[in-house]
Amino acid sequence: MLHYETPTAAEAAQLMEQYRVGSSFFFSSPRKTLLTHGEYSRLSVPSGNDHRSLSERVTELLDRAKQSGRPNAVVVGAIPFDILKPASLFIPLSVQWHDSLLFSTGQAPERPRISSYHVLSVPEPAAFQEGVNRLLELISQKKLHKAVLSRTLDITLPHALSIPHILNHLAYHHSHGYTFAVPLAPELSHTSSPDAVASTRTLFGASPELLIMKKGQRIKGNPLAGSAARSADPVEDQRRAAALLSSAKDRNEHAIVIDAVALALQPYCSKLEVPAEPSLIQTNAMWHLSTEINGILKDDSVTSLDLALAMHPTPAICGTPTDAARDAIQAIEPFDRGFYSGAVGWSDANGDGEWAVTIRCAETEGTLLRVFAGAGIVPGSNAEAELAETSAKFRTILAAMGLNEQQTTILGEE
Repeated sequence: MLHYETPTAAEAAQLMEQYRVGSSFFFSSPRKTLLTHGEYSRLSVPSGNDHRSLSERVTELLDRAKQSGRPNAVVVGAIPFDILKPASLFIPLSVQWHDSLLFSTGQAPERPRISSYHVLSVPEPAAFQEGVNRLLELISQKKLHKAVLSRTLDITLPHALSIPHILNHLAYHHSHGYTFAVPLAPELSHTSSPDAVASTRTLFGASPELLIMKKGQRIKGNPLAGSAARSADPVEDQRRAAALLSSAKDRNEHAIVIDAVALALQPYCSKLEVPAEPSLIQTNAMWHLSTEINGILKDDSVTSLDLALAMHPTPAICGTPTDAARDAIQAIEPFDRGFYSGAVGWSDANGDGEWAVTIRCAETEGTLLRVFAGAGIVPGSNAEAELAETSAKFRTILAAMGLNEQQTTILGEE
């Protein structure tokens, strides 16, 4: 297990009062909380003759900061699903490190109440199911083993969201996960509108999935694959959990991911521990099959970003074979994923860091909001069931927005 030396715990509500939309980066894990302010330097978009890897360019960014008197600089931000597209990574002006967040005992944070809005499902549910069936046909032809298909809800709100309030709610209800907010440069936004306010472009969410964490020579990853929606009925909820754990389809989907992650990490490690059987983890909305992988690096100069990029995109958010799955996704999905199903986190000058998979997330700009959700398609998948899985995954963000049961049903959640 990995441990951090951290200075203090932080009262969540007080920390969120310091958050500034458009200039603050926020990342909270079960072990550590990071809040930054301002921007010292940003990773530029590479020119046509710049063939260095993303990790090499980030190392150079940190080296320049060190030479300018910032030896403890940290790079924060987000990596897109398509690694050939620009990342949103920068060195902040100031950084606050804290332990895990503290919340007022017995009192959940208030959440906004949205009374009017317009929602567009992209694609429409029937078109998403058609996409699932197209993937199943490719799988039956042995052109794919797995592919992850996603959809979005594009929501127009009566007013801009209060990101601090939503982050407070997400962190409270997902304390075992990774709550984040990333300010995006204007050209990196995927909800751009002539009426939008440039300084409010923000990627935010609460991911349950750790891509990689590194401290010295020790690393940890926690891939998730295979999911089932939670139930408000405790008996039914436990039945669903047990069914997921024993499901041949879901265990096969999970094994594909674990094998790929272990294969990507093995060359870097002198020791890699991969449990033979998955376990269950839960969020408020979902059950997931989970495997915690721990390792010891051969060389501690390998950075957390090196490892993240070695695995990305995992079959948990793309598919396998990777290139064939990516091509199929881009042919079927009628939108650009942007940073959804990428990675969000931080890496310091020592190469230590923590990166979560960018799922259970949304992008907001002014009064526009795009919410993302996806489902893994493998042999045995059913189009109707996969649609229902994406609907359940939307609930993480929709609940943080304060949508009640009736409104959630209007958005296609039931």
